[in-house]
Amino acid sequence: MDDGHPLFAALYDPLTRVAERRLRPERAWLTEGLSGRVLDLGCGTGAMFPYLCGRDLDLHALEPDPHMRKRAKRRAADLDCSIGIREGRAESLPYPDASFDAVVVSLVLCSVSDVEESVAEIARVLAPGGECRFLEHVRAEGWRARVQEALTPCWRRAAGGCRLDRETPAAFVSNPDLRVETLQRVPVGLPPVAPTLRGRAVRE
Repeated sequence: MDDGHPLFAALYDPLTRVAERRLRPERAWLTEGLSGRVLDLGCGTGAMFPYLCGRDLDLHALEPDPHMRKRAKRRAADLDCSIGIREGRAESLPYPDASFDAVVVSLVLCSVSDVEESVAEIARVLAPGGECRFLEHVRAEGWRARVQEALTPCWRRAAGGCRLDRETPAAFVSNPDLRVETLQRVPVGLPPVAPTLRGRAVRE
């Protein structure tokens, strides 16, 4: 059983409070126009819940870290939000094929053990025509990428497994079951946690 990262979970909300103000437009974009059955993948402490709750959605959330999950359940209760929060990992989603109309992924794929496998699982649980909306910080270019590579071993230990040098969009583009319709750089994040991209991929 995963013991998680209790200190990281306790500090996450206070440390990201300022960043969350800049992320509001991006979080709103992630959920704009969604309908039906929606999965918040890697929900953390529930940062997406205020943007998802209070709407006519069948909401589900997955979070592997027990300490993050506990805080997410508390946030859902504070919001009076009906959302099923489960333990599980992106690399092996505990849902049948074609379970969801949408999957929302926000600053999650930096910390999974296998990005390609996680994206394949997202595609598997999406219904045909369903979409994945994602917001991720990714590998930079040139000397900034080399700095990210150098910092990542220490960063991973301090930041709950987060990698600074992930080439996440490539996993969506190369997946044969997904069609990437949007991929944009957004003005959030500071080096070494930058650049940040948002995207929309549709299940074929």
